Amino acid sequence: MRIVQATLEHLDLLTPLFVKYREFYGELPFPESSKKFLEKRLSRKESVIYLALADDDDSRLLGFCQLYPSFSSLALKRVWILNDIYVAEDARRQLVADRLLQTAKKMARETNAVRMRVSSSVSNEVAHKVYESIGFHEDTEFKNYILPISSD
Repeated sequence: MRIVQATLEHLDLLTPLFVKYREFYGELPFPESSKKFLEKRLSRKESVIYLALADDDDSRLLGFCQLYPSFSSLALKRVWILNDIYVAEDARRQLVADRLLQTAKKMARETNAVRMRVSSSVSNEVAHKVYESIGFHEDTEFKNYILPISSD
């Protein structure tokens, strides 16, 4: 497998797997909105997306991860938020997530980031094990909260 950074040329390849990722988390597919969302992130350089491609077939996407830049005011450095990671069902148990995460970790180092952050559903034990295997650990210093903002 090869890991490459996504560009706008990968949009049609990435969108169907991104839609499956959204469905995995209980969201409606919205393929056109999903494609527009990804197109904006890539064209505005608002995120970094890595793709895992099959060695034998550039049109076969095995998985992807998407990271968003942020900053730590306390550390005075960059932080990367690993917001999305998904592996195609037929590519699971092939270390696709590991390769994507290792690539993301390398990029974080190269951009002098102080850390990467990731959240996952409490029940996703498989993801927890994968994250821990590459060095993530549960944050015991800060508790995270969310404030839903509706568009009434």
